[in-house]
Amino acid sequence: MRKPAEIVDADHELVIERVCAIDVAKASGMVCTRLPQGAAAGRRVSRVWEVAATTRAVTELADHLVAVGIEQVTVESTSDYWRIWFYLLEARGLDVQLVNARDVKNLPGRPKTDKLDAVWLAKLTEKGLLRPSFVPPVEIRVLRDYTRLRVDLTRERTRHWQRLEKLLEDALIKVSSVASKLDTRSVRDMLEALIAGERDPRRLAELARGRMKTKRAALVEALSGRFDGHHAEIARMLLDQIDGLSAAIDQLTTRAELLLQTLLAARAGDQPAGGAVPAPSSGDPCQAPTEARTEAPTEASVPANGPLAHRGGNGLSASQRLDEIAGIGPLAAQVVIAEIGLEMSRFPTAGHLVSWAKLCPRTIQSGATRRGGAAGKGNPYLKGVLGEAAAAAAKTNTFLGERYRRLVKRRGKLKALVAVARSILVIVWHLLSDPTARFYDLGPDYHTHRIDTTRKIQNHISGLTALGFRVTLEPAA
Repeated sequence: MRKPAEIVDADHELVIERVCAIDVAKASGMVCTRLPQGAAAGRRVSRVWEVAATTRAVTELADHLVAVGIEQVTVESTSDYWRIWFYLLEARGLDVQLVNARDVKNLPGRPKTDKLDAVWLAKLTEKGLLRPSFVPPVEIRVLRDYTRLRVDLTRERTRHWQRLEKLLEDALIKVSSVASKLDTRSVRDMLEALIAGERDPRRLAELARGRMKTKRAALVEALSGRFDGHHAEIARMLLDQIDGLSAAIDQLTTRAELLLQTLLAARAGDQPAGGAVPAPSSGDPCQAPTEARTEAPTEASVPANGPLAHRGGNGLSASQRLDEIAGIGPLAAQVVIAEIGLEMSRFPTAGHLVSWAKLCPRTIQSGATRRGGAAGKGNPYLKGVLGEAAAAAAKTNTFLGERYRRLVKRRGKLKALVAVARSILVIVWHLLSDPTARFYDLGPDYHTHRIDTTRKIQNHISGLTALGFRVTLEPAA
């Protein structure tokens, strides 16, 4: 008989005596509380009622739950309707957890009503069978609002540039085939001249700047089209929209940077010195050896009261230390902090963070068959910025760039980018977990130095000997 594996229950899996669950809708929520029934041993009673989704009603509900001694409140994450319940109950001091709707589905064949769903959710809560979703603290949620809106507006601006290019194609203007991008200063001057009524392609080509001047002949051909009044009117609208979005994006970037600086400064002296990284769990399938190590600074630059893992390493803030990673820039560092927060206590190991971000395949086992499943969707904003960082790091002469080039040969471009993104996230976890950690690149020749030369020589000799050759080794000059 094999030795049985022991799996210790997590904190959220403990049996809870007094619980509350809320089945969320837009205008109201079905509330169910599960409490002991008087002095009867083991007997419990469920109370279900409907509460309007307004600030006053939810605040009154919070006071009632505190009065009856509720220990855990579960809120189902239905669209954005869960926010009023989560925020107000959390502000009242209750222990609130948000759960994914697909994790709390009732058993098939049972009746489907809001009342029964609330009771089922409450029973799952008291037995500790739910996995709470990650909800960052208030200050990180504010930062996340700025960074997410910036991403959305950037995508919208890109759509407007695409609409403008289609408009130019309709006007038979092929300037996009000559210029690298439409948002260059030269192309913008040409578009403004076209809108103002200039139609002579030679005069338009003379507006080129810098290296664009060498393409004057090609510009004359590309600017010879049928740009008329209605094209000018629509182009003016699109350019105004683009300018407005650009101004809003710049404002969001400035606001996010100031907010992050304020947040880091406010947290600078809140934590005790230390910052030791928890030991990785050997049983975590997503945990692998760290691709880049962190090193403590040689100078004793950390103050005695010890900053959180956000101001260490020669006095650099968390965003500055993340900026040192290949592929990560200041804007990407803002997005990463906004999506995963500054506290890594929610993720005991780097493998937990990678698994939550869905950057590793799921393990699917049935009998003797074991295979990797799809990674899943994960956080789209975090995966998007990590994908961009991985694509940028793949072009560098660093450890991450060499990792991409090693994997792309046998795994393909997409899987290699996901692997590099996972490596970046592991590095981020270590930097945010240790206040004194700094990123140290292992170099593109890291794997070359790890090769056991003696074993490699023996393998080659064995292969040649098996083919019938006699091998004599001589050192190179």
